[in-house]
Amino acid sequence: MISYSILILWVIITIIPLYWMLISSFRDTTVSVSFKPEWFPSEVTLATYVRFLTETDALRWLFNSIFVSSVLTLSNVIFSSLAGYAFAKLRFPGRNTIFWLLLGTMMIPAQVTLIPVYIMIVNVFGLVDTYLAIMLPMFTVVGNIFLMKQYMSTLPTTLIQAARIDGCSEIGIFRKIILPISKPGVAVLAIFTFVSTWNEFFWPFLVTQSSSMRTIQVGLASFKFQDATDYGAMMAGSMLAALPMFILFFALQRYFLQGITIGAVKG
Repeated sequence: MISYSILILWVIITIIPLYWMLISSFRDTTVSVSFKPEWFPSEVTLATYVRFLTETDALRWLFNSIFVSSVLTLSNVIFSSLAGYAFAKLRFPGRNTIFWLLLGTMMIPAQVTLIPVYIMIVNVFGLVDTYLAIMLPMFTVVGNIFLMKQYMSTLPTTLIQAARIDGCSEIGIFRKIILPISKPGVAVLAIFTFVSTWNEFFWPFLVTQSSSMRTIQVGLASFKFQDATDYGAMMAGSMLAALPMFILFFALQRYFLQGITIGAVKG
């Protein structure tokens, strides 16, 4: 009983900021910043959403976020699955050494490599304020390779050996056997990648300059008028930015839960 009470209390504390963002997005800015908060809005308006969509490049920001997140999700699914299959089921010289070297890079703080990567992207390749500048460092992530390697290690090797006896190539085995039976792992990888890239702020903020190239997260941070910040419109923008994540979570909830234990049990 005590555990349930603590969990319910924690849920309420977690939901309060989301609820406040929701009701503030339908209220005028003057009400949102008043010293007397209204937990149940007396007046509901869509003017905040209209202002956010018409007075900013909001639609362009949303398109950029969808495009970048979709491309990075696809690239991570392809490359991480291929690498995970190679490390899990193929035998080649230096396999373990390469794998542990890759894992070792996860121990390096991102802040350490941030400046060298930024110099390469901006000064060496000259890709500032482009989609490639945002996506190139994240085309594949070591953590995703590790995730797929652990998952594919649980797949039966006998199927692969039987396919090799039948003369199937490694690409054919991967495409016709490994990918179909790895759909749960691939789904978890795709969901986590899409969520992380959608919420990414700092790197797109560094390599974008024009408003038309900003993602929704960067656009929200730069959303302000000359005299003051329009908190009502900002809350409306925050709701639009969070809405895809809510839909994704509730639609694919079972895959989120499965991601907690993926690769934990070896069959």
